[in-house]
Amino acid sequence: MTYPFLPIKPAGSVRWDVAALGEVMLRFDPGEGRIRNSRQFQVWEGGGEYNLARAARKCFDLSSTVITALPRNDIGWLVEDCISQGGVDGSHILWRDFDGIGRGNRVGLNFVERGFGLRPALGVSDRGHSAASTLKPGDVDWGRLFGEEGVRWFHTGGIFAALSDSTAELTVEAVTAARKHGAVVSYDLNYRSSLWASRGGSDAARALNRKIAPYVDVLLGAEGLGEAPSGGSPHAAIESAVSDFPNLRVVATTSRTAHTANTNDWSALIHADGKFHLSRPRPGLAIFDRVGGGDAFASGVCWALLSGKDPADAVEYGAAHGALAMTTPGDASMARLTEIEQAIHSSNASVTR
Repeated sequence: MTYPFLPIKPAGSVRWDVAALGEVMLRFDPGEGRIRNSRQFQVWEGGGEYNLARAARKCFDLSSTVITALPRNDIGWLVEDCISQGGVDGSHILWRDFDGIGRGNRVGLNFVERGFGLRPALGVSDRGHSAASTLKPGDVDWGRLFGEEGVRWFHTGGIFAALSDSTAELTVEAVTAARKHGAVVSYDLNYRSSLWASRGGSDAARALNRKIAPYVDVLLGAEGLGEAPSGGSPHAAIESAVSDFPNLRVVATTSRTAHTANTNDWSALIHADGKFHLSRPRPGLAIFDRVGGGDAFASGVCWALLSGKDPADAVEYGAAHGALAMTTPGDASMARLTEIEQAIHSSNASVTR
């Protein structure tokens, strides 16, 4: 079943269920230790936009591809290998020559410690001059992706758009092409102050978001479009966004209160077809690794809507998937659809035998 508020191409009518544009980094995880003291790291791949494509394939069994750039060296090939293991197609990766040192066209690195109790999670990025940040308009063959192959759902976000002036311009080019070819366009606001510190701060981010928003069908996150300060009511932020951009068919956001690094109140909200839908609240949710919870929420909403679920169901799939993703390490979800549905319908966490 599809809903008139969000026209979606039928399953099987095009090559890709999901295509995502973004940077794929290597995440270095010190486990239970701290970055500053660790001598050993677990390495994962991750990226705000890519995480949705990976979950679409691994958790929901959808076909997905990623549009990114990597250097032609062993580190770039390591990222490619991780992407392959995640089941995401790499045929739209743009390969860049490596200069031997990394003055440009390198792989972005993200060091992340999980936090515990009163010590919050910590992320330290080392992503300057990455291959993905050099992407610019004209680099990607959108005619091939959207016209020849076809895409049902195209996803990108504010993290990729914030990497450089050229990625901001490419994001506008991408969403314009996606809309032209009839793909549903989702955009995660995902504001990161560190990415905008030298590029105009929140005002510059808001200006870019407002340039992209007219081409978006599904907006993830509520704040970052209007002039209202952060920390207000998500209902008010959503109503403001929909008023300013009536093209927005769905606006979805999570709500989190962090009591400690490991105990959060967690819920989510969707606005669609003129109505609000709130997920079942999960007070005191136990958190193992909070990074990637929002991306898992987004992918759950994406799958539900692609599958013909109504918005009230979509917010539950998103919220449950986000909650489960935060019970495992790394950016990427390790959940399966059956586990998500169990989490929606039951709070029983007894041993499965």
